[in-house]
Amino acid sequence: MRRERSGLAAIVPLLWLAIFFAFPFLLVAKLSLSDTALAMPPYAPRIDWSQGLAGVRAFLAALDGETYARLTQDRLYLDAYLSSLRLAAIGTALLLLIGYPIAYGISRCPDGVRRALVMAVVLPFWTSFLIRIYAWIAILKPAGLLNTVLGAVGLPAINILNTEAAVILGLVYAYLPFMVLPLYAVLDRQDESLIEAAQDLGCTPVSAFWRVTFPLSLRGAAAGALLCFIPMAGEFVIPDLLGGSETLMLGKVIWTEFFANRDWPAASAVAIVLLATLTVPIVLFEREQRKVVG
Repeated sequence: MRRERSGLAAIVPLLWLAIFFAFPFLLVAKLSLSDTALAMPPYAPRIDWSQGLAGVRAFLAALDGETYARLTQDRLYLDAYLSSLRLAAIGTALLLLIGYPIAYGISRCPDGVRRALVMAVVLPFWTSFLIRIYAWIAILKPAGLLNTVLGAVGLPAINILNTEAAVILGLVYAYLPFMVLPLYAVLDRQDESLIEAAQDLGCTPVSAFWRVTFPLSLRGAAAGALLCFIPMAGEFVIPDLLGGSETLMLGKVIWTEFFANRDWPAASAVAIVLLATLTVPIVLFEREQRKVVG
């Protein structure tokens, strides 16, 4: 009876994944194997249902990997791919450096203060993501708040907007809660008696942190890194608004190919390559999780 109930309970998430992940993925995969065409929609081949199975066979026979071969021949795609991974890696590293002390400090506060600080971390989600990024434009532009403050204290103005530095700043700002919350969840559940035992055995507070607290929090750090790195690698809004035309990231390339160049096969192929790349750290993380549980 329990197995029947568990099977019924699994139907809803499986249907959700089939409708909102499997079907869109198959559609994008099919588009990536198509060719650009001056038509509407702007790709070929398409299934001719009037021919029945013969039309399906002709459609499958016409699919090819020419678009993927084209990606390897154009330096733009490789540069955007490497730039996306580099900026996402830099952003993730900075998030770990900033988010870990925040999460650790929150987990060591009294209960009332702790709840207020967690609410402060979540509070930015109550505001539109787009509005928050536009606010950074007002701060970083040449006549913005940042240069106004620098001028008031006698420092020279700096030009950050439309640079990679602005993109990294925006990424760190936007995704900081996704790093802090998993780390806080792990640090908050740690048994403080382990720290006391380590200190009783001669460890200093610093040594006890590196020998006990930090190793036990690595699962939270890995989860936070995945939650940040994966969406940052495909980010579009932040590099488009803060990075300008000189910043190359795959999210901008996909948007340009879809809406400006009308090259749906190329955009779909880029999306598939990005998805395949991001699947690797997810699989590795799941494997490590199974080892820990086992």
